[in-house]
Order: sequence, then C-alpha cells, then structure tokens
Amino acid sequence: MQLRKMMVMLAALSSMSLALTACGDDATTAETCTSDTDCSSNFCNTAAGVCMDTCESGSDCPDTEKNCAPLAGATNTAKVCQCQTNQLCNEDDSTSLVCGTVSKRCEEPGSTPAACTKDADCGAGNTCNTSTGVCSPAATTCSGEGQSTCAYGSYCSGTTCTAVPAPTCENFDPTKGGKTPVWNAGTSTGPIIYNVTRVSVGSDSFCTSPQVTFKARVKAYIPSSSSTTFPTQKSGLPGLFYVTVNGQELSGPDLIRPSEYATSNGGKTAEFTMNFCRPQGSTTLSVGLYFTGGNEICSQL
Repeated sequence: MQLRKMMVMLAALSSMSLALTACGDDATTAETCTSDTDCSSNFCNTAAGVCMDTCESGSDCPDTEKNCAPLAGATNTAKVCQCQTNQLCNEDDSTSLVCGTVSKRCEEPGSTPAACTKDADCGAGNTCNTSTGVCSPAATTCSGEGQSTCAYGSYCSGTTCTAVPAPTCENFDPTKGGKTPVWNAGTSTGPIIYNVTRVSVGSDSFCTSPQVTFKARVKAYIPSSSSTTFPTQKSGLPGLFYVTVNGQELSGPDLIRPSEYATSNGGKTAEFTMNFCRPQGSTTLSVGLYFTGGNEICSQL
C-alpha cells in the first residue's frame, strides 16, 4: 500500500514539474522545413528553412515573439508569430538568443543565415531584397527580358520565369574532351547568358576568305543583387569565353565587333553579336559560352 501511494505521489510531482517547465519556457524549438507541408502549422519560412507558428493576434504568441503579422516576402499570407528585438528574446535574462533577421524567430546566434546581400545567400529559387536583407521565393511570372523578377539562374521568357538550359553539347562534355561545367544556381554569382540565337552564316569581312562567318546574337544579365554592371564598351568586357568542341577556351570579346555590343537596364543586361570563323563549306557549328562564375550554355548554329 505504501509503495502504491509513493508511486502516485511521484507521478503527480512529475506532472507538476512538466507543467511548470512548459509554462516557464515561452520560446519553442523551430521545426526545419522546405515547404508548408513539412510544418504542423502549415507555414514554412522557406528563406530560413524553419516553421512558423500561425496566429490571429499577439495573444496567440509567446511573449518573445509577440508580433502577429504576415511574413514579409512570403507567398503564404497567413499571420505568424514573429520576434522584434533581441531584448524581448531574452526577457528572463537567462538566455543569449537573438531575433533572427531572416527567420523572425528567437534563435541561437548564427543558427540561420544572416541578412542576405545577394541572391546566392538565399539558395536556389529565392531572391534577395538587398534593401531589407530578406530572402523570399522568387516570382514565377514576369515581364520584359533578362532576369526581371525571376530568381538568379532563370530569365523572363514571355511572361514566365524559366531556368536557363543545362549545357548538353560536346563543348561541355568532359567524357568527349569538353570542359567540365561548374556553375551552380545556389552558390554561383556570375553573369547569366540566357539566349544565343543564330543571325547568319556566310561571307563577312570579320573572317578572312575563304572562311565563312557564323554570327550569333547573345543576351546576358548580371544578377540584380550584384553591385556590378556590364561595361559600356566591349573592350572592357571581362571573363567571357568561347569553348570549342575539344574544350579549348578562346577569348569571347575578341569575337565581338565594337559596334555590335550594347548594354541596357542600367548596365544590368548586355546584347552582342559574336563572330565565329570556320572553313568554307562548314554548315553547322557547336558553340559553348560562359562568363567567369556564370552559367555554361550551348547553341547549335
């Protein structure tokens, strides 16, 4: 009988201890996620990779994350609990948490990415608002040309954000003597070549007779989150290379006439014509192009 009473008392004390712990600990451990379906709350802060607690008002939130509002930059417009200051994250003075710039949750310093300065800080499929330092999912629709509102590595095709094509030509096939592709949409930051189209094939003063000139128009952009721009003259164009089918790399600017190079959009986009000299009688040419740090792209002229 005594043993039974003791067991009942221990169980009661254990329950009280758990209840006190739950009441005293306002902060919650964030679940990791990549989409809303990964979260019990059905809300994923994809820029930080953490789940958010949904709410109707601040009274639904812990004292440390009392701001109940839609998350800036998120496509999910539900209200979520968000922190506001480091001081509120440490209201009981027993922790050293910070209010995450991207996660908007109280967290250990460095547990989620710091404020972004470029698209590459946010991971593939997200863009960086450099004025606020907040990552958010990139738009799927767009207008105009170049990057527009699309994520780095995509371009505006009609009204749809479209990923640049993967290089499938021999020029970038190391098993056939080509160059090994190294570009990665999640970590690279170089200029993106998004369009290469044939202009003409035939005699042209660019190439000495009896060679024939293959002319291709190339369009490229520098990511919107970068502080750099294309030079106003082709003579200052850095890091553009033409890769042959055997992997040889030749200077791209040498293949551009000064009069066939132009920039727009404040220097963020460039359009130029490249001239490739081939023996008389050649009817096709496989072209591989890339900027240093940018994507590799193929075109059959």
